[in-house]
Amino acid sequence: GDAYCSTNARDGFGDDLVPDYVTRVREGAFYGWPWFYIGNHEDPRHAGERPDLKDKVTVPDVLIQAHSASLGLTFYNANAFPAEFRGDGFAAEHGSWNRATRTGYKVIRIRMKDGVPTGEYQDFMTGFVAGDSNVWGRPVGVTVTRDGALLVSEDGNGTIWRITH
Repeated sequence: GDAYCSTNARDGFGDDLVPDYVTRVREGAFYGWPWFYIGNHEDPRHAGERPDLKDKVTVPDVLIQAHSASLGLTFYNANAFPAEFRGDGFAAEHGSWNRATRTGYKVIRIRMKDGVPTGEYQDFMTGFVAGDSNVWGRPVGVTVTRDGALLVSEDGNGTIWRITH
């Protein structure tokens, strides 16, 4: 019953900032844009503009490595995978273009416990980067089929992947 979003955070702060994230969208919550990020970290491009909002920023549920370019998001509600997958999220990480070492280019599994994100994620579908300079796939969307498989679209070569257990 919760609404979720998968977010590409801002660029321009180097390789390791600002983390992308997946989070529940709460009514009345403020996630910082454009003055703050990940809690009360002030964006230096807006320094001193809104000090009144510093302590009102909602920290996202799951922080993802910066520049992963988190896109499509779904939750596993089928029975074809092992029971421990039921209710977990899957997010397509399109991949970095502005980082010294590539990140993203995969689908991650977002761990849930009692319907709430644990804050942890793990790589689920990888292998789209061959060496640091050759990328042949960039995941965009992920969804669950009627028979419990996952479909992953990617726009590096226009393929839809079907993942079964």
